[in-house]
Amino acid sequence: MNITVVGTGYVGLVSGTCFAETGVNVTCVDVDKNKIEMLNNGIMPIYEPGLSEMVDRNFKKGRLHFSTDLGSAIKDSEVVMIAVGTPPGEDGSADLQYVLAVAKEIGSQMDHYMIIVNKSTVPVGTGDKVRKTVQAELNKRNSDTGFDIVSNPEFLREGQAITDFLKPDRIIVGVESESAVKVINRLYKPFMLNGHPVIEMDIKSAEMTKYTANSMLATKISFMNDIANLCELLGADVNKVREGIGSDKRIGPYFIHSGTGYGGSCFPKDVKALIRTGNDNGYDLKVLKAVEEVNDLQKSVLVRKLLKRFGSLEGKTVAVWGLAFKPHTDDMREAPSLVIIDELLKHGAKVKAYDQVAFKEAKKVFGDRIIYSKDQYAALEEADALLIVTEWPEFRDPNFTKMKTLLKNPLIFDGRNIYDPKEIKEAGFEYHCIGLKLT
Repeated sequence: MNITVVGTGYVGLVSGTCFAETGVNVTCVDVDKNKIEMLNNGIMPIYEPGLSEMVDRNFKKGRLHFSTDLGSAIKDSEVVMIAVGTPPGEDGSADLQYVLAVAKEIGSQMDHYMIIVNKSTVPVGTGDKVRKTVQAELNKRNSDTGFDIVSNPEFLREGQAITDFLKPDRIIVGVESESAVKVINRLYKPFMLNGHPVIEMDIKSAEMTKYTANSMLATKISFMNDIANLCELLGADVNKVREGIGSDKRIGPYFIHSGTGYGGSCFPKDVKALIRTGNDNGYDLKVLKAVEEVNDLQKSVLVRKLLKRFGSLEGKTVAVWGLAFKPHTDDMREAPSLVIIDELLKHGAKVKAYDQVAFKEAKKVFGDRIIYSKDQYAALEEADALLIVTEWPEFRDPNFTKMKTLLKNPLIFDGRNIYDPKEIKEAGFEYHCIGLKLT
């Protein structure tokens, strides 16, 4: 099978590469000539564990190709997947200009029946807009070429995207044509053989499923952060509370860890977009508005704790461990570190930061306003306190003795609750975390 994937971001590049891994002939297309040149030279434009090796393997085997020419790419394709960005507009709605631009170009170039798949995260009704856009271009050419629209949302976690694609919990397919069903089932057959379910539904329901899934997970995070803040006031331990409720099968242990809030390219954008969809249709999504409000406040929780401890941060040096919004990625979109560092600087603090892979992205935001440390311990030198913002594995079992010699004060503010309070206290540190009032 020949397919084309338009867009070489996290979704497009991972999807195209994983399909190639199953034997499909894939051409990944992007308008960014520099990005395509990088990929053709074996240079990854994004950081994702395992992706570089898989791209290299399939590129060398001739199953994975990179191009800027969409017209040539779709000439022999049965399926073309749209995997471009849908950034939030000023009003929170998803910006569909890139999706519809691709649809327009497909319509102006296609000369045989094909299936057009939306993998981008798009609002309900986008499938209809893509269909109308493609058809309008065909009409201009007096072409009676047939096509089908399919919604096939992705559920990839950055840092674990390869595993998520190859071993999905489920594959959602919004489809309204029997011929399209046959082709999509053939494309996903390798995953079905491994027991991963393909759930078929109408296009609008598939579009809604994606937004609902991310909004539900965001809700769980904000709910637990709200509970964590109350636990601190009451003297309860949110970690024990989490253990207690997570053992309930109706709730489960996932996405109920308290911290500094959610970030990344999906949750913030998708929550905003679903709220906007509700507003546009005369429905007030009050729960999601509260989810967003709690998350915005939670991103400042460590700075509030610092201010309570010191009174003023003027002239203080603060070490920050972790810049990416989560481990195993260099993505800083909507990361809590952005809010935390910005507030630290506004309060007159000097910031020394360390992250395994996100320095390049951080420098785009902060420039020379902060110090980028070569390793986690260099960030601690002469610092008045340490903030843990991203739970990279290397932070979980550090050399505490060395840390005490480097810090001015043995003071840790843990935004991810990665240490045991009793052990950290026995190691001689003053320890502040989320959802536990320590004495």
